[in-house]
Amino acid sequence: MKSLQQHLQPGETKRILSLDGGGIRGALTLGYLKRMEDILKAKSDNPAAFRLCHYFDLIGGTSTGAIIATSLAIGLTVDEITRMYMSLGNQIFKNKWLHRDAIYARYSDRRLTMELKALFKDITLGDDRILTGLCIVAKRIDTNSTWFFLNNPAGTYYGYNKQLNLWEIVKASASAPSYFMPVLIDVGNEEKGAFVDGGVSLSNNPAFSLLMVSQLKGFNYNWGLGEDNIQLYSVGTGYASIKENYSIYRRKNLFYWAMAISDFYMDDANWHNQAILQWLSRSDTAKIIDSEVGHLHDDFLTTPPAIKYYRYNFEMSIENLNSLLPDHAPFKKADVQSLLKMDKAANSELLYKIGARDALDDIKEAHFS
Repeated sequence: MKSLQQHLQPGETKRILSLDGGGIRGALTLGYLKRMEDILKAKSDNPAAFRLCHYFDLIGGTSTGAIIATSLAIGLTVDEITRMYMSLGNQIFKNKWLHRDAIYARYSDRRLTMELKALFKDITLGDDRILTGLCIVAKRIDTNSTWFFLNNPAGTYYGYNKQLNLWEIVKASASAPSYFMPVLIDVGNEEKGAFVDGGVSLSNNPAFSLLMVSQLKGFNYNWGLGEDNIQLYSVGTGYASIKENYSIYRRKNLFYWAMAISDFYMDDANWHNQAILQWLSRSDTAKIIDSEVGHLHDDFLTTPPAIKYYRYNFEMSIENLNSLLPDHAPFKKADVQSLLKMDKAANSELLYKIGARDALDDIKEAHFS
């Protein structure tokens, strides 16, 4: 078992695990992670004691991905996180609008605060109870900047951030605008910052951001590039391919655009990350970016490729769902729309089942050296 210092220091193959944001759809992520944990546990010399934090040198996430990533980094098993997650979703996504700050946010953050405090207790970002590299992504809106909260002692701002409570940083990363109120955090020098969900940035899918963290001098990891040096595993929360009749958009009102524009932006940012990482790698899990550039199988930004890259995500469509879960079929359009909601806690178990079943096909033993 590696120490935190061994996970962080350069000089050997480094493995990064990146977890997307997506609200309650993080249950789908857990289905993939269970398959990943089972494969690696079987390869371990001590399966009973194995945790994903033993294998990955840097685990990072945004929003719901930050909750899961931080739980993994402190040594919880996927089963332990799943039990917590199912309960958490039911607790925080209820009593919509029925709270004193309903004019500002759909849900009260009281229960979210209680549950995160119970989970992470008094652990701080600099605590040695964090067993591997950790990156929590949040957006500081009073300076319009994306923040990467890191537990790397060599990092530029580690001295300022190491005393911050994990529950507080994770809450900030998960506080999506309109769903929860911004989180005020003391960032040092008698200054406070207002933080919201890291998904309100280019890092809702934080995979490329985590690659930058591993390479840029300001973060001071200094991990080398190359397929033998960086293995990046990225897990999503499900997505939909949209193809509508163009004419309906002539009839959309201002309320529709106000609610939908952030989803369009976030989806585009996710695919932009995907395209860049496939451009940097020879990926066995490459997805078609669009009909013009395809999988990017013959396009390499660097030769040889800069990283080894795996992306696991499920396209939510009627056809895919009926094929994946024939025992649950038939799925309808309304079911797909429901599964894509970020606050539909009743979907947790089905989302987990989708991730776990798709992982049997997508996540191969050969993906792990």
